[in-house]
Amino acid sequence: MQPTKSSYRPSQARRLWAAVAFVLALVVAFFPAETASAAGPVVVASKIDTEGALLGNMIADVVAARGIAVDRRIQLGPTNIVRAALLAGQIDLYPEYTGNGGIFFHRDNDPAWKNAAQGYDEVKKLDAAQNRIVWLDPAPANNTWVIAIRGDLPAFPGRKCLDSLAAYLAEGGRFKLAASAEFVESPAALPAFEKTYGFQLKAEQLLTLSGGNTAATLRAAAEGISGVNAGMAYGTDGELAALGLTALCDDKGAQIVYAPAPVIRQAVLDEHPDIAAALVPVFASLSLETLQALNARIAVAGEDAGAVAADYLKSKHFLP
Repeated sequence: MQPTKSSYRPSQARRLWAAVAFVLALVVAFFPAETASAAGPVVVASKIDTEGALLGNMIADVVAARGIAVDRRIQLGPTNIVRAALLAGQIDLYPEYTGNGGIFFHRDNDPAWKNAAQGYDEVKKLDAAQNRIVWLDPAPANNTWVIAIRGDLPAFPGRKCLDSLAAYLAEGGRFKLAASAEFVESPAALPAFEKTYGFQLKAEQLLTLSGGNTAATLRAAAEGISGVNAGMAYGTDGELAALGLTALCDDKGAQIVYAPAPVIRQAVLDEHPDIAAALVPVFASLSLETLQALNARIAVAGEDAGAVAADYLKSKHFLP
């Protein structure tokens, strides 16, 4: 099963982004010497994960439906590879996450990234000014760290948010969370949730796993392994819908917002301005629940990402 993790976190990103200059040189070396241009096809890429393949295929299908030639480089690589390729002009368009702007521009401590609208405005402004990169409107979804619970927690408040979890814990509710060591220890993850919402998990309320694969933490929650009834996840993980788990909403902004959005080179958008008009309604339709369900078809049911993308676009009349 391919993990649906679609963005990288600050602890990983600092190490990865330190090598971007080197990666950029490699990208230029391995791609054809000529960059994508207005005279050639629009080069659509994506990251290597499940959601990257889903969104990259959606973008490519929608652009092609406008009569524009498309060169697909779906699942090209991780964030640093794809971002470097865009900056080098070797690709033209791909789906990225707003919260990664904090890493791209070395501003990951800026509180703007924890607000969906402010984070989008910030990365849009910075990328336009420094790189002539355009961020089109993002989806109303957030692929950030979340805590997901089973539906059978006795006496859990009806409002499925983290302040409800704090109240549940204060009343002595039974709770045990499966999570990675990074999630438990990183100040930006569980400690940020605890500080923001005023609760503290004890050692016996944690099942700490060495890896960061959310498929394992969610499976532990769904199956009640070692008494677990909650799991670390990312907001658009397909396993959430498939396993009947609920991601608790973070309405106080403990976490950075990672909203998916199409990112395109300004020169290509100038040549094909109708790309924006075509993609905006598509991404506007991609709610958190919609992405969870579509990701589940790929990561859980094993369907082809391109087929799932095309089926969704046709069902919503974005494709004939």
